[in-house]
Amino acid sequence: MWRPGWRWEPRTLGVIVTAGTLLAVHHLAFYEAVGRIPLGAATTIEFLGPFAITLATSRRPLDLLWPLLAAIGVLILGKGGISLNLAGIGFAAAAGACWAGYILVSARLAQRVSDGRGLALAVAWGALLSMPYGIAQGGSQLLDPRVLLLAAAVAVLSSVLPYSFNLEALRRMPPRVFGILTSLEPAVGAVVGLVLLGQHLSALQSVGIAAVAAASIGSTRAAAEKGHGPDTMPQPKYSATHERSGL
Repeated sequence: MWRPGWRWEPRTLGVIVTAGTLLAVHHLAFYEAVGRIPLGAATTIEFLGPFAITLATSRRPLDLLWPLLAAIGVLILGKGGISLNLAGIGFAAAAGACWAGYILVSARLAQRVSDGRGLALAVAWGALLSMPYGIAQGGSQLLDPRVLLLAAAVAVLSSVLPYSFNLEALRRMPPRVFGILTSLEPAVGAVVGLVLLGQHLSALQSVGIAAVAAASIGSTRAAAEKGHGPDTMPQPKYSATHERSGL
């Protein structure tokens, strides 16, 4: 769909490489996390990365209520009955850090490149970085047609479509608002883990996930009250060099 081309300004290329690196590390860390802890727990811990963007720009004392509620939710999640693997928690936290970084970097990418060519190149770079890890883990099994089919489905559903939508959203709203609009991710992860994977969390841990989502919703409302909506996002400016950067 997007021909990435080879002629890029050095700064734009740096943003693309950084975005692709964050994508690769995020995916690898997240998959390692969900291999060790339930999906709902992993997505909740990962969500703290975008939530940190909200904290970094908070100004009013009332804004501190939401991170406190989120912290309580994560504490409940970790201590609420079902033991969570420490390595899994660490991988989920690393994924969250990469996700937060990607939000900030891809906002710059959306402003520097007017279409999806930058994202196409970033994903390709991320794939190259991930390849040695995949070969070490899977070896010749990666050539199994069933594995290739599943991999193609995962590539489209977990990378191509969501990141394309994310990039278009970041063209229209500040990273702060985008970060907190992912508030349903922990709840969706818990439901998918239960329905499709049979992963059960205790009732108290479900309360913890709800607390994190509620904190995000509260932050979203606070951002709207302060006028950080899509209409306040400055329109990106593209230079002629940007428009000619693809072949």
